[in-house]
Amino acid sequence: MMTTETGATADPVHLGDSASSIMNKVQEITGEIPQKQLTVEDLHRMSEPVKRLVEAGRVLSVLDDEDGRRSARITLQDGQLYLHSLLRQPTPAHAHTLQESEVVGMLEPSCTLAFLDLGWAGSTRGRVTIQLTPDTPLARQFVLLCTGQRGHTYRNTKLLEVWDKGHPGEWVEGGDYESNDGRGGASLLPDLQGQYWRSGWAGAVFIWFEPGGPRGAQFSISTRDRQDGRQWSGVFGDVVSGLDVVRAAVNHSDITEVTVVDCGVVLPR
Repeated sequence: MMTTETGATADPVHLGDSASSIMNKVQEITGEIPQKQLTVEDLHRMSEPVKRLVEAGRVLSVLDDEDGRRSARITLQDGQLYLHSLLRQPTPAHAHTLQESEVVGMLEPSCTLAFLDLGWAGSTRGRVTIQLTPDTPLARQFVLLCTGQRGHTYRNTKLLEVWDKGHPGEWVEGGDYESNDGRGGASLLPDLQGQYWRSGWAGAVFIWFEPGGPRGAQFSISTRDRQDGRQWSGVFGDVVSGLDVVRAAVNHSDITEVTVVDCGVVLPR
């Protein structure tokens, strides 16, 4: 039985005998979305029930392959949706799941944003958000390694080395998902040639090694402007927030103690 705002008693809701019928009616009354009925369009609309699910950590993106299922968290922070890296982890019993291919399909080549969460000394220090050059192979590879769709990910990789530390043109190198010591990080895509740009400004995200080579998935981030008139080539992105986090990492006593605690992409709303 339910009581209306006027105090009158509404008609009884007959829930039936089965547990599933009871749950469906409870969901109908409370506005809860039944499991297996959440869609990507629901994420776009972000109604209050969907928002509650996301904030409760009950919405996951899943990918099934020959080795089983991997899942990725979808979180909401400051009104922005984030898709985190895929992990092999148990799926919570009451989670709503969406196929990874459908969620990634929300991304538009013209507005692809990725993120790296950096941490050291036992805690996460901040998020670095990167605007990727639209529809280029290096940008697509970066997204693959931030989401883990191909099985490899930047998650738990170290930053490897700081170049020109304390001087104009300072930059940091990372992204060896294979050996985590700077000797690996092979390209995931066969052809990484594309229309890239040059930059001498802090915040440029670029490739230092030969595209397509054994270290072609490593990335570099500049932390100070150049003053010699030279520029970095192979630039495929730009830090739009969190450059202060990268600079703090560069000033840590040992750059190899700085890790990518988490990574992923920003989903458009």
